[in-house]
Amino acid sequence: MIEPLNPAMAPRIWEVGALCRAVADVLQARFNPVAVRGEITGFSRASSGHCYFSIKDAQGQIRCAMFRRAASLLDFVPRDGELVELRGRLGVYEARGDLQLIVESLQRAGQGALFEQFLRLKARLEAEGLFDAARKRPLPLMPRGIGLVTSPGAAALHDVVTALRRRVPHIPVVLVPALVQGAGAAPSMCAALSTLYRMAGEEGGPAIDVVLLVRGGGAIEDLWAFNDEQLARAIVQSPVPVVSGVGHETDFTIADFCADLRAPTPTAAAELVAQPRSVWLGALDLLADRLGDGVQRQLDQRGQRLDQWAARLGRPSGLAVREQQRVARLAERMRRATLLKLQHLAHSQQALEADFPQAFQQGLAAHQQRLERAALRLQLLDPRLVLQRGYALLSDAEGRTVTSVRQAPAGTALHATLADGGLDLTVR
Repeated sequence: MIEPLNPAMAPRIWEVGALCRAVADVLQARFNPVAVRGEITGFSRASSGHCYFSIKDAQGQIRCAMFRRAASLLDFVPRDGELVELRGRLGVYEARGDLQLIVESLQRAGQGALFEQFLRLKARLEAEGLFDAARKRPLPLMPRGIGLVTSPGAAALHDVVTALRRRVPHIPVVLVPALVQGAGAAPSMCAALSTLYRMAGEEGGPAIDVVLLVRGGGAIEDLWAFNDEQLARAIVQSPVPVVSGVGHETDFTIADFCADLRAPTPTAAAELVAQPRSVWLGALDLLADRLGDGVQRQLDQRGQRLDQWAARLGRPSGLAVREQQRVARLAERMRRATLLKLQHLAHSQQALEADFPQAFQQGLAAHQQRLERAALRLQLLDPRLVLQRGYALLSDAEGRTVTSVRQAPAGTALHATLADGGLDLTVR
């Protein structure tokens, strides 16, 4: 026989909304504020700027909401499957009666402790002078070879190689593969850098003028190998400039501070050491034009001097005229040959080599010497040099050169040109 329920023992009958509020009050008093670690799932960002997702582990999950003000303070983009630590307030979403965590701050799991290690190491190495700007070297304008340290399976390798092939396909690249993530990554990169340093210093080895150390983006844990002290010291010991291109533009590592130059991405690192070939060909064209103009000015000046000598002599002998014409032809041939050589150099990949300036100067000096020798030969034919030895140049009233007594019978008026002037004469 079932006894009737004592009215005094009957449970309270709640309104649904009131029960939700009461549960929320209990949660507030018992748990809040609360810190939770778990894996993100179902992450989405509404047009309002609010973020909605769930946090889960093997035993359960909780719905989460992160409003726009808190979401605007994030320094990374949350992703599904990412392990995070968050702080907030537990409550009840009364419209659905769901347990909900209002998130006030969110960070990757373990980021706080790693970041503290990063700051301590950064301060110590900075105090030792490893980051000093005075220690860092400028990048070569035209490297003879580029050393590259990265993982052979990384997307960063593809990005760097693509950029270098597009901009400087003639420059050799020496890849020394290394791990870029995990426990053995830092020693692996140190060994790869040492290999490049040794190759660059070997007699007859590849001419490596700059080294790229690159890796794609990731979480702080993924990039942690680049915050290794031994790697930092290996970078500083490089005999050539080192460019770091690690992670995304917002990622900074100890390797970035030690490198001679930090690039925001691997692609940017490649572009910093690889001026496009078109830029250098354009510069060669400009230099060729300037050199051609200079050679032409020299030829014009020499020709003007020849004209002045001819005018002083009046009517030079036929031999001097022929020599002047020969020098003029020689000068024109030399000008054409110089311009052809410059055009060939400007459109030849050979002109991009480092020994171009020396060959260029040698060629110009050779042409200059040839022109000076020609001018000297012409100067030696100057009749004034003969006149200075006591001889005279005779000419009749029409200015014709008198070379025989038959040209000057008695009574003929002549003009004698001496080294320092002239005399009017009459034959007796």
